[in-house]
Amino acid sequence: MKVLDRAAARVWLGTALEEAREGLAEGGVPIGAALYGPDGELLGRGHNRRVQDGDPSLHAETAAFRAAGRQRSYRGTTMVTTLSPCWYCSGLVRQFGISRVVIGEAETFHGGHDWLAEHGVEIMLLDDPACTALMRAFIDSDPALWQEDIGA
Repeated sequence: MKVLDRAAARVWLGTALEEAREGLAEGGVPIGAALYGPDGELLGRGHNRRVQDGDPSLHAETAAFRAAGRQRSYRGTTMVTTLSPCWYCSGLVRQFGISRVVIGEAETFHGGHDWLAEHGVEIMLLDDPACTALMRAFIDSDPALWQEDIGA
């Protein structure tokens, strides 16, 4: 797997952040994700569509994964997400052998990324202020939907 520096990771995070903003504009939860191949090719991107589609399983990581289509292998791929992945999305990463997860922020929600790291997934936490600000504003404006989304 190619080494990923923080500058490149921030560029990839920009794709996920665009998706998060699109989701918010649609009236949904502002979480975005993108799946990149071992060579840096964008395989798929997406955002949380739980509200828009009425589908509780359509998290951002799931949307990006589905958009990538069937791959022979997910080894060497990188899932980039604006927010620490929940247990459901962490399970997807483990199930399919995604090698690395780049996380915009884990301040507003600390998902399963420690567990992923314990099981050999490379984690890069960027502590991105734009991701944190986006989630804080959303949580303040719609706390009931936020609680629903995180399963509280």
